[in-house]
Amino acid sequence: MREQTRDMDRGGDRGDRGMDRMGDKDNVGFRTRGRRRGCSFCSDDAEPIDYKDPQGLRYFVTERGKIVPRRISGVCAKHQRSVQLAIKRARTIALLPFTTND
Repeated sequence: MREQTRDMDRGGDRGDRGMDRMGDKDNVGFRTRGRRRGCSFCSDDAEPIDYKDPQGLRYFVTERGKIVPRRISGVCAKHQRSVQLAIKRARTIALLPFTTND
């Protein structure tokens, strides 16, 4: 009896594992995903990634100056590397800021 109460104090039973906060068991463990958008640079009529175009690169940089990850921006791995290189080159020649002035 003592072992059973000790396990419950630590949350041992985990009988509610499949339930969310509202007690609903529908869609347990699954998140609904929308349609995955393709890479904007992989299309035929896309503009090339250019470090001399700071307005085009601002979409891939946050307000604090961090490079946006590809799961957020939606570009493929190949073009994310190109975007990263272009941002770093633009920062080096002072077309983009490294950080904000906060």
